[in-house]
Amino acid sequence: MNFVNEEERIAMVVSFNSIIANLVLSLAKLAAGFMAHSAAMISDGVHSASDVFSTFIVMAGVKLSNKASDSQHQYGHERMECVAAILLAVMLALVAVGIGYSGYEKIFATDPEDLIVPGQLALWAAILSIVVKEAMFWYTKNAAEKINSGALMADAWHHRSDALSSIGSFVGILGARMGYPVLDPVASIIICLMILYAAYEVFKDAMDKMVDHSCDDETCKQLEELIERVPGVEHMDALHTRMFGSRIYVDTEISVKDNLSLLEAHCIAEMVHTAIEANFPLVKHCMVHVNPLSEKIHDACPMLPPELRPKSK
Repeated sequence: MNFVNEEERIAMVVSFNSIIANLVLSLAKLAAGFMAHSAAMISDGVHSASDVFSTFIVMAGVKLSNKASDSQHQYGHERMECVAAILLAVMLALVAVGIGYSGYEKIFATDPEDLIVPGQLALWAAILSIVVKEAMFWYTKNAAEKINSGALMADAWHHRSDALSSIGSFVGILGARMGYPVLDPVASIIICLMILYAAYEVFKDAMDKMVDHSCDDETCKQLEELIERVPGVEHMDALHTRMFGSRIYVDTEISVKDNLSLLEAHCIAEMVHTAIEANFPLVKHCMVHVNPLSEKIHDACPMLPPELRPKSK
């Protein structure tokens, strides 16, 4: 398989490993759930199976987001990762609703005497799932942070939500075996709520990147400090940032001395541009505007013809 860059290669390798692990784990949990008569473990197995399909969405999103710019998409395709993450969130929410409804039916539509106490096999399956899914969470999270992939990070939280749901399964199954069989379907309700919260977090992060959400305060502060350290920059007048998928776009205005030549002012702007892209690898595009130091903020440029100046209020 051909990869556009190293980031895409890492995402595909991690995703392929996730698919294999989830397939094996979901089959094991479903088998244990049916054999041990555990509704919570069956719900947990369905959750793991849904992760297989979600990982395929991640792979498609990463592949599309790494397509080169073209005449109709001159800023690239990075937002395709956000689309993949939103689809992932919707899938998570649907799975959660299905699991929650199944638990609700067993609690309120089933005679308490008909509730079956799950077997010990379901407990061991829950423990195995907790260990495996937590390991997959850290494995995927580290890769997502390395390449700054929103879709891959969403997949990592899929693994974490699965680990949490397995903890809920373990508690419910253990409680049922201790004489409270209703705790098994109650665990399904808890699992449902955990998955819904994970879906919300994934959806919110993807939407922030879709609507040009600004960078976090710490990143903006670091950018400001870097710009002001560039030789020739007398003052940083403005800084605007926005997330474009997994990348950052920066627009900044700087003030330089009035008596500099156009070439000198341009060189300072180029140094700012180079410094930003060299120190912030996630910055895909940087625009630097130069102002004369004597110009007051919001004042019209004295060279601007009267008909083009802003009307006074």
